[in-house]
Amino acid sequence: DFENNMDVILNQVIIANQAEKSRDSRQLVGKIIAGDTILLMENSDEALTICTKGWKSRDITEPENERILRGPREGFVEPILVNLSLIRRRLATPNLKFKFMTIGVQTQTKISVCYIDGIVNPQILDELFQRLNKIKIDGILASGYIVELIKDSPYSPFKTIGSTEKPDAVCADLLEGRIAIVVDGTPVALTLPFLFEEYFQADEDYYINFFFSTISRVLRLIGFIITVASPGIYVAVLTFHQEMIPTPLLMSLSAAREGIPFPTIVETLGMLLVFEILREAGVRMPSHIGQSLSILGALVLGTAAVDARIVSASVIILVALSGLTGLITPKIKGAAIVLRLILTLLSGFLGLYGFVFGIMGAVLHLCSIRSFGVPYMMSFTSLNPSDLKDTAVRTPLWFMKTRPRFISGKNKVRYRSE
Repeated sequence: DFENNMDVILNQVIIANQAEKSRDSRQLVGKIIAGDTILLMENSDEALTICTKGWKSRDITEPENERILRGPREGFVEPILVNLSLIRRRLATPNLKFKFMTIGVQTQTKISVCYIDGIVNPQILDELFQRLNKIKIDGILASGYIVELIKDSPYSPFKTIGSTEKPDAVCADLLEGRIAIVVDGTPVALTLPFLFEEYFQADEDYYINFFFSTISRVLRLIGFIITVASPGIYVAVLTFHQEMIPTPLLMSLSAAREGIPFPTIVETLGMLLVFEILREAGVRMPSHIGQSLSILGALVLGTAAVDARIVSASVIILVALSGLTGLITPKIKGAAIVLRLILTLLSGFLGLYGFVFGIMGAVLHLCSIRSFGVPYMMSFTSLNPSDLKDTAVRTPLWFMKTRPRFISGKNKVRYRSE
């Protein structure tokens, strides 16, 4: 006889790590759906919720898309509490805050907004909560849903919200004053604000010597320029500006194009399309088939197309160079494809004038973008030397004494020499 006293059961009978009383029927239903057990007692207006979750999840492994040679190899998994524990283990500070929210009328998906109090910019944090509170949707099945609903410049091909599967990358962003969003059911965390220079940064840059990381960043930047600009320049010069080509090279290109029935722009766009089809097929196919498919497309189709005089060998070389350099910066893959197509079309119709107009339009578009109020090209267009210490060049850690402007809050000092 417990005399309708639920406290006796809670304190003396139930042996559980997490158990609490509740009178809210909606909360009780949510607990049951989440895998908890509800204990009811007659003549009692309280119920006891007991944590009995038994979700199965995969082991913590290295992310396939963010492999590194040196550094932590742990990656996020689907359960949100496991992901938050990976962050908490690296940031053992009481200033690390987790704000939980529930989004999705039908899915009731839990998300957690992570930030470091005192380092985060409160204006950016308030703006984020305002955008999250405005989300009214049936379901959130992955973090990509949230990106599309809260991002700046939704029609731009460039990202304004970053994503990563590595907890050490999230911790590094939090220490700079950025904010992370962890969504239950997906191993991809979101980071914001996201600026243009982050396309060319890698986690491994901070785990190796700054000389080598600087060389790697410069190679990524050069690779992006080549993959975007080389098809357009080739089409413009070969179609409108043959006088700019040295005579021996012009004779070689003319001999390679002898008997080709298509114009240069059609030939180039066709091969770029074929390359993207092969790349997409290689990604979607199983790994053992994808490798064979890549070899088949590169050797058999390319050689057969040249021998059949459908395309010239110079276009094959150009497309291979453009595709290979595009793989150096996978974060900007989608924007690079769109920008490369626009520049190639403008070059095919207006020559180098069209190419220059396209570059000017792209630069103006990048300068007009904001990521939660922070200028997208802030570091590249700044005249302040402190803003250039972690862009195309990675300076030593003892040079980067302050956090990025506009992103961090009051506490802007991250390295003290004394």
